[in-house]
Amino acid sequence: MRGQSRQHDTARIAHTVQDALTEVSALEAWRFALGWSRSQTVAQVAGLYVADGLLPPGLSEPMLCRWEHDADEWPGPEYTVMLCRAYGAHPEQLGLARALAPHTNAPFGQAVIRYGRPETTAYPRGSWEGMEPMTTAAGLPAVRESLHLALLADPMGNVGTAELAEAAVEHYALNYSKHPPQILFNEVREVRQLLTPVVQAEPGASYGADIQRQVGWLSALLGNLAFHLDDLTGARTHLSAAAAWGERTGDIRLAAWAWGAHSMVARTTGRYDAALSHAERGAHLAPAGLPRAQLHAWALLPALARLQRADDADQALRTALAELEADPSGTAPGRFGFDEPELALHQAEADLALGRHQQARARAEASSAACPDGTGGWTAATLVLAQAEATDSPQDAAQRALHVLDHVPATRLRSTARTRLHDLTRALPTGHAAELTERLGALPSAIDRHGHAL
Repeated sequence: MRGQSRQHDTARIAHTVQDALTEVSALEAWRFALGWSRSQTVAQVAGLYVADGLLPPGLSEPMLCRWEHDADEWPGPEYTVMLCRAYGAHPEQLGLARALAPHTNAPFGQAVIRYGRPETTAYPRGSWEGMEPMTTAAGLPAVRESLHLALLADPMGNVGTAELAEAAVEHYALNYSKHPPQILFNEVREVRQLLTPVVQAEPGASYGADIQRQVGWLSALLGNLAFHLDDLTGARTHLSAAAAWGERTGDIRLAAWAWGAHSMVARTTGRYDAALSHAERGAHLAPAGLPRAQLHAWALLPALARLQRADDADQALRTALAELEADPSGTAPGRFGFDEPELALHQAEADLALGRHQQARARAEASSAACPDGTGGWTAATLVLAQAEATDSPQDAAQRALHVLDHVPATRLRSTARTRLHDLTRALPTGHAAELTERLGALPSAIDRHGHAL
């Protein structure tokens, strides 16, 4: 009862403040009613994270100020929950109901806080959202060893070999972000080598096409891993092999994905016309539903945005959303899958390329909040958010980048993240880029001059 009475008193004072000062938002009025400064609010929210066993967030006073004063900006669902907990209020009382509603259908009290820790909730079979599968260091070589043992028993392979190869591809794809790229690259390469003699020896076997298809998916993984190790020519080679095996075996999803990845590599090197050509080829091949949505959002949308074709980029996004809505499967897990946080990331990058910085910030923040801390998706979204903030909020942008460097080991920092970090130093005003520039200068290269990965 005492807590309810205090909440009632705070609500009454907040309403009084708003009646007297109409320019004050509900969020700011509640802070006034509690008698807190912005720094005290930031400290209270950080304390909640620590009490929950989580890493302290990147919340800052300028971020809170924007949420209080800018009608077009509001916190993501995670910060909304934490602010409500700190203030002892409901989202509606703080004027934040719109910040939470688009991101969850659960009641407010059941909102999930995922920052800094894996989910432990049990999910139905076939659901992936939030799951953290076993990925010990021994797990990777164990998969390869099992395939090796099967081939020792039957060097020419059989139906079971094809199923085991498929299971290996699934394991690598689902756990892509759990291992440093160079370690996963070595494992995937060795598994593909184990399967090469089987492909050569039994090309006409009933299970031959299945093994060839898995060799194609392994090549696709190698292409993506080479890309994240900044080996762009290697990436193009592996992705071309993946596309060839996809088209040969009739696996149009594999072929479409490989051409989408080709588009990603071309964008990185500034070859935007080639990126668009590859994206169009992949989108043409992609099956309806989620695969087609992925190609439009991941490949077509950013390529068109880089070419400043805003109307065509918006149309690609509409197609992606329509394909997702029509697909009953919703989202799919892993490196080859696609989900809402990834869609929001691609939207944010496109908005950034088109100069739509406010939209880019909102979408990047939503993507970052939906990804577990420290993962590749979280890193990408956080750095895109920093890039969108670089001009108007350079201090926040620099702190976000430093937060990434504090939480992601150099061995797990993909080449795409390194590129975004360097781009950010150029976008920040000189006075705000000094520490970040120094930290980046101290980072070891992803691959040294002798060709060895970290």
